[in-house]
Amino acid sequence: MILGLHHVQITIPKGREEEGKNFYCGILGLPEMEKPESLKGRGGFWLKVGDKDVHVGTEDGFDRMKTKAHIAYLVDNISYWRNVLEQNEITIFESVPIPNYERFEFRDPFGNRIEIIQEVL
Repeated sequence: MILGLHHVQITIPKGREEEGKNFYCGILGLPEMEKPESLKGRGGFWLKVGDKDVHVGTEDGFDRMKTKAHIAYLVDNISYWRNVLEQNEITIFESVPIPNYERFEFRDPFGNRIEIIQEVL
């Protein structure tokens, strides 16, 4: 039986961890968490998102702009996040509407697709 979701992993190009931390920790405000000693030499960094983890690994050799793969962050004030991203000159793309949710998408500095979603009743 699958009990739940433990973590997800996205990737950024090798050697660009500081830029990644500036975006994910600085702009999005996600706290960095300590990686286990046995994994520190592999590059990347880990983030805490609520009670889940996002592992940001490093990987070269593919175009992140060509994939529909994405991570969706659930928020309680979508207008706030739209404003934060616009103030940081991040292009926002409107998503296809789905019932009971407001959402939009953007790409991180490395091309990873990200969705911001809020439940509306």
